[in-house]
Amino acid sequence: MTAPWAAGEDPKVYPIARSGDLVHIRQAIRALAQQSRLSLVDQTKMITAASELARNTLIYGGGGKVTAGLVSANGRRGVAAVFEDSGPGIPDVDQAMTDGWTSGGGLGLGLSGARRLVDDFRLDTAPGEGTTVSITKWAR
Repeated sequence: MTAPWAAGEDPKVYPIARSGDLVHIRQAIRALAQQSRLSLVDQTKMITAASELARNTLIYGGGGKVTAGLVSANGRRGVAAVFEDSGPGIPDVDQAMTDGWTSGGGLGLGLSGARRLVDDFRLDTAPGEGTTVSITKWAR
């Protein structure tokens, strides 16, 4: 997904290489959510989804990056984030999107939970080719 980045608002790229990067990503998403005037509830949803996806990128994808910024389309404004890794990919997307299923020691709510928290969710993956997850939350 190529996000409809807002005019004059260049997205920023944040590395996901260590656990400390997750804090910086949450802070960046919070600032963008406030700037786009998401409600407090929607800010929390976007931050939570981004945090889960950043953690997945680090743990399951071996690290990667997130590109995040303000977006606009059809008179709406919001926040988008695109998480990318070059890890092993997801062999069974349907299984991975099932609540409660986990390939590790988590609760199994990362991907499916993130999908429920945002307005737009796209997952592109293939075994051996990495994973890209794109999310957007629109201001109401």
